[in-house]
Amino acid sequence: MRKLFTIDDFMVALIAALGYGYGYALAELAGWPMPLCLVACFALGLALEEIVGKIVFSETVQKTTRNRVIAYGAIILVFIVAHFIALQWLGASMIEDAQEEFLWVIGLAILGFVINLVIRWNRIKRIRKVYGDGNEGYIPEMDDEEVEELNEQNRPVLGEHDAECAVKTRTGTYVGEKDGKVVYYLGIPYAKPPVGELRWKAPEPLPPSDAVHEAKNFGASAMQVESNVAVSEHHRQDEDCLTLNICVGARETEEKRPVLVLFHHSGFTFGGSADPLLHGHNYISSFPDIVLVTFNYRLGVFGFVDFSEVPGGEAYADSSNLGLLDQIAALRWVHENIAAFGGDPERVTVAGFESGATCICLLAACEQARGLFSKAFVFNANLEEPYDTVDGPRALTRSLLRETQTTTMEELVRLEPEALQEAAQKIWRNWGMSAPLLDGRLIPTDMYRAYQESAAAGIEFIVGIPSDEILVFRSFVGAEGYEDLVAFVAADVQKRLDDRHAAAIREYIDAQTASSSEIEAKAEFLDQWIALSAYRAAVKLIEGGNEVHLMYWGQKPLIENLGSGTVDVLATLLGNADELEMYGGVIDKDLSEILQTLLHKFVVGDALQLYRNEVYGIDAFDWEPFPKALIVSDDRCSCDTIEDKLTEIDGLADYMLR
Repeated sequence: MRKLFTIDDFMVALIAALGYGYGYALAELAGWPMPLCLVACFALGLALEEIVGKIVFSETVQKTTRNRVIAYGAIILVFIVAHFIALQWLGASMIEDAQEEFLWVIGLAILGFVINLVIRWNRIKRIRKVYGDGNEGYIPEMDDEEVEELNEQNRPVLGEHDAECAVKTRTGTYVGEKDGKVVYYLGIPYAKPPVGELRWKAPEPLPPSDAVHEAKNFGASAMQVESNVAVSEHHRQDEDCLTLNICVGARETEEKRPVLVLFHHSGFTFGGSADPLLHGHNYISSFPDIVLVTFNYRLGVFGFVDFSEVPGGEAYADSSNLGLLDQIAALRWVHENIAAFGGDPERVTVAGFESGATCICLLAACEQARGLFSKAFVFNANLEEPYDTVDGPRALTRSLLRETQTTTMEELVRLEPEALQEAAQKIWRNWGMSAPLLDGRLIPTDMYRAYQESAAAGIEFIVGIPSDEILVFRSFVGAEGYEDLVAFVAADVQKRLDDRHAAAIREYIDAQTASSSEIEAKAEFLDQWIALSAYRAAVKLIEGGNEVHLMYWGQKPLIENLGSGTVDVLATLLGNADELEMYGGVIDKDLSEILQTLLHKFVVGDALQLYRNEVYGIDAFDWEPFPKALIVSDDRCSCDTIEDKLTEIDGLADYMLR
């Protein structure tokens, strides 16, 4: 994808050659000893190379062909004049120096390319040794030292502290930790702990405080089921989980920085902000003019359960969407306090993946979240996931009562969190799926219509659509039980369709089964269903007046059985190469730099365009808005329409996009 060297490199090399040649020749003419002649040679050569490089690769020069031609003409003219002067006054030819410089330019580029290939090959070899064929799904490993470090807890600050890393907010002063180019503030509470009488209650704001708190370690992850494939398995869990983390550039500035808030993924049931995939060090090191925030919210039976039929349940009217209310509370905390960390509360972008993306799509039409963010990047959002009736959440509640042998809210509230967690594990294994409820109170009952009627007005979107997400889902849930889950979900989806479209799907599955297994055919159908759901959301947002850009992820996985989607996109956008290796993938550095730059432009409010060589070796690029999409494939990024890529099933697109 990236050019090894460009004509711009040769132009810079011409002037650098003058610097090296003149530096040495003038020093020699002055009678300097050989070591000083070499110093003068490199000093002038490197200085000119740096200065001319900044000019040639600047936005002004690179943005138009005319400017490039003018710059090239000026460089060639300078070289010719300097060459003539050198011949007349110094008796030296600059041509030989230019030839040597060109050899260096080409040679170093090829050497760097080979080194990167060797590094990539070694990483792939290491990953294949761990994962084999990938049939067991994700197996991110952490050694004992890493687990111990991950589980360190913040301690009270009673005496002196590092004032340089201390930030005072309405709810207290938090002392973070500097790490290279960034400063971390971890484990900051954004609401009262939802424990005791506050279990299954809406989050309550923290009172004002002047206390000083350490903020160097992640707060506990939410109580969750055991998936065996997520890093959160290694992290301590607690009901007291409503904390957030902030990553900022270490260099102070007077200008307020736009804010990027990441919503974690993992199906409303597990996961958390301690997942290394979400770490902001690499991204903020590259783009220190952004403040990055991650946070935890309640999951599973602690965050999405309906108690309306349980005696005493009338006091827990918000229980169906507590996870969403936690997210709103976190965004409100950001709005009220992020200025203290150098952030601009009026320029907040949210980004989410899979369930996190779905949550963002719901909040975009939520009155309580109005004004808390103005831009949203959502990858693999699925508005078919939330329950559209109370039947699903109530069935989940009945399972919870049965597993815990309780009948009233009073009994449930008295249970130890570990007992609830154990019950949740059994429910999940039987495919009792937690999800938000389209209750008509917090969230509209028909999200597509809400978008169409401008419920998300004023929010600019990037909607990311996966091409092969079902294998990623398989990698999270593990090989065991995957077939039962695919069969269960495929059957559930078909129940929602009218007879004609359900018959078309059965016909498609039967046809696919002729060349593959029935489960693979159903999985292919679900991939298309997921992609169409995201595309439908984009269509309805456009109809409601929102500005929307599409991204279609078509990259092939390193290991086929692991799929390519949520994990790969998240790591690629944040530049987390080492973290992606834990999940069986190798980052494409060229693609990562392109997407990071585009995400940065989206967050700061610039046009989604790349001028030539803004990412070195990449040509100018314009990400056109809907209905065009940024198509990410193995060898390039291009912009085109994608409707023909979304489904092969007759009539399904018409049904979904109705």
